[in-house]
Amino acid sequence: MPVQVLPDNPQPWYRVPHLVKLNLCILIPLLSSCGIGYDGSMMNGLQTLPQWKQYFDNPTGAMLGAMNAVYPAGKIVALFLVTYLSDRFGRKKVMLIGAFFCVVMPFLQAFAPNAATFIASRALIGVSTSFLSQPSPVLITEIAYPTHRGKLTALFNTSFYLGGIIAAWCTFGTFKIPSPWSWRIPSLLQGLVPFIQLLFIYFVPESPRWLVAQGRLAEARNFFIKYHAGGDENSPLVEFEIDEVETAITLEADTFSQHSWFDLVRGRANRKRLLIIFVIGWFAQWNGVGLISYYIGLILNTIGITEVKDQTLINALLNVSNWIGAVFVGAMMVDRLGRRTLYLLSTCWMLVCYAIWTGLTSHFIATKNTAVGKGVVAFVFFTYFGYSIAWAPLLQAYTVELYPYTLRGRGLSALYLFSFSGLVLANQVNPIAMAALGWKYYIVFCCILFVLVFVIWFLFPETRGHTLEEIRQLFDHDLQDTANAKLPGEKVCEQDTSEKVTLQQVERKVEV
Repeated sequence: MPVQVLPDNPQPWYRVPHLVKLNLCILIPLLSSCGIGYDGSMMNGLQTLPQWKQYFDNPTGAMLGAMNAVYPAGKIVALFLVTYLSDRFGRKKVMLIGAFFCVVMPFLQAFAPNAATFIASRALIGVSTSFLSQPSPVLITEIAYPTHRGKLTALFNTSFYLGGIIAAWCTFGTFKIPSPWSWRIPSLLQGLVPFIQLLFIYFVPESPRWLVAQGRLAEARNFFIKYHAGGDENSPLVEFEIDEVETAITLEADTFSQHSWFDLVRGRANRKRLLIIFVIGWFAQWNGVGLISYYIGLILNTIGITEVKDQTLINALLNVSNWIGAVFVGAMMVDRLGRRTLYLLSTCWMLVCYAIWTGLTSHFIATKNTAVGKGVVAFVFFTYFGYSIAWAPLLQAYTVELYPYTLRGRGLSALYLFSFSGLVLANQVNPIAMAALGWKYYIVFCCILFVLVFVIWFLFPETRGHTLEEIRQLFDHDLQDTANAKLPGEKVCEQDTSEKVTLQQVERKVEV
């Protein structure tokens, strides 16, 4: 993006009224990941409650795995329908449907009379949250101000931990209630954040890129005028964005079918994209952190921490620590360090911490040394903090950048398919493997993390400093000549400077 098209405004964004309004609107889709984080933390907490265990006849092994696995399984079932609806009717309408059912379904879970109903309710909640989690990051990246896109999209999955914090502290606050309400209250509060979204979603604008794809150019132009240019109809930024989006979508429409999932594997560039999102989706659940997310109680039991109060408190503090890492190290550094660098830093950090955690656990089993047990707890925190640097904030943010508009919804659904399939398998395998192998199971994840470092190094491209339309050219080299001839941004650059000016250079110059 050329510097010339950006408004010359030295003020920070929070002093620019139209950017304040836009970013407040973005808060609503930013909260959509809360449900997933709430669920993992809530189930961690419920498994520590004697009241919950007694009510459902002390579920273990495969039954406990099913109670956890059915939630992501429900999300998988809904993915293809949600993707179609999001591309056909718009991101905002699909979010509205999801928010409504995410408010209603927790009542079924809270008042489940038996384990079968509890499992069914969790599957339905999984289906409902798909209607929120699939369109939200796409909407954020498509409406964000150009120099804000990286941070805002990375912030999306940090609300995962916000949901986890709410659930963990709620469970910690109710564990002393001597009745089923000790777990019913956390179950009901799963609908709190979707209820807030339901109240305010009316004020969220629809994606201008979706509007352009539907031929509604006037509405898309009005969005850019109102939210990116502060009402200035003659702003060069408006002309640049509307022309770039229209040209890019036209080029993509000539190349990709609107509704064919085979486009995801058609051509070398798309196969590389799919391989990357398989790595970040599947191994977001199989890099070892899934063990902490859903089975912290089993981990703490191995080092002698069995008190309900201690386990629920550790779960609550863990979510606070993770949120700090995801927001202030991950999301806030995404435009300084870049996506690829954060992934490498995060994975190396996890590898070192996981190896130390494994060694300490082995030593504790042999010696029963209390100090060593405390060291294990510390490295559980350090490991999850490392995960939060990249694997959490960049899960959706990196994916929606990699794919062009026409494939963005399907690409994100493929990511969720890989991620939730991995989570279903992990939730089934982890409790069984922990029961059979104990701490030795951790060695598997040390090996996985070691391999991931090299995969990221050789496979992941850096997207920092490019507009969404420019990122396509990092993959689609066969379309680059056509794009260079047609994309308006590069014409402006050629006329004014004879060299390409990227968004990265803009971000260094413009502090909006």
